[in-house]
Amino acid sequence: MSNSYAEAGVDTEAGDRAVELMKAAVQRTHGPEVLGGVGGFAGLFDVSALKGFAHPLLATSTDGVGTKVAIAQALDKHDTIGQDLVGMVVDDIVVVGAKPLFMTDYIACGRVVPERIATIVAGIARACSATGTALVGGETAEHPGLMGLDDYDVAGAAVGAVESDAVLGAERVRDGDVVLALASSGLHSNGYSLVRKILADAGLAYDSVSAEFGGVVGEVLLEPTRLYTGPLVRVLAAPALSGAIHSLSHVTGGGIAANLARVLPRGSWVEVDRSTWSPSPVFRVLSSIAGASLESSEATWNLGIGFFAVVSATQAAAVTAAIEAEGIPTWQVGTVSTAARSFEGFEQGAKGVDGGAVRLVGEYAAG
Repeated sequence: MSNSYAEAGVDTEAGDRAVELMKAAVQRTHGPEVLGGVGGFAGLFDVSALKGFAHPLLATSTDGVGTKVAIAQALDKHDTIGQDLVGMVVDDIVVVGAKPLFMTDYIACGRVVPERIATIVAGIARACSATGTALVGGETAEHPGLMGLDDYDVAGAAVGAVESDAVLGAERVRDGDVVLALASSGLHSNGYSLVRKILADAGLAYDSVSAEFGGVVGEVLLEPTRLYTGPLVRVLAAPALSGAIHSLSHVTGGGIAANLARVLPRGSWVEVDRSTWSPSPVFRVLSSIAGASLESSEATWNLGIGFFAVVSATQAAAVTAAIEAEGIPTWQVGTVSTAARSFEGFEQGAKGVDGGAVRLVGEYAAG
């Protein structure tokens, strides 16, 4: 049977070598809560710590990194895509105020190249360590005939925990709350189908050196997703800031206005002031190549904002200082209002959430 499987294009020995290469990186994410080590059919995580909760809730999220993997494959550079995956998954969990506990990953590929798989997983493990998340399991699957030999895709899922009375969300938001923006590191992992089309239409290769981009095009586009979970978990736990943060939003698919609207209560609205920041150069260059305005991509790219925090007005300065002390530039972009008004031109109802209304106003600050 093993010979037949090999003839079908599946190399089980390569899979075993990949596990050996990644084992040390994965084990570094394990604390005493993780039982059984690497290679079991299921990961085991001791949740005895939840006995200390009054009413614990589990939070879960799953995601991938989209077509950003196409650029990693084109450059044969795979050491950052793992951080992108962790950011896309774990940073959704902290939105509700939860601390991540553990994560699993899944890599589908045309063929297992052990060193490549190990590099991807090492990136996942580093990011898990940075966010306090144990990487307790995963799967690598060869799909010969379905995927190209050097093609792969990555996905993951994570679980976190939060006290029921500490869950963040729209119901905590009040009239007059301040909306803070937390800077992104670049494109993160959204809108790459548009990016790839822009480059293809312009005849610009990923390995091209571009003065406009400031280096090799593909390497600039592979700038890893900023991780917000560690800093936000610490800020949320700070006694002096207890209750200051009312809701959080991860700016991913759907763009700026739609993601903020999801964490605002129905009937409330925010006008996000573009003049409070200057979109990162990568967004300006891509828009220029496409002959389009920055405004036209606000529903696709984050344009420099990776997260929003809706906070008490009286503690907005303290929250800003605390987040910036964690190394994330943070600034005020708007204020929540519940005053009656027309919502024409506002974004509402994104992702099926009957939340608030958001629109962007003004002009971006000069680059």
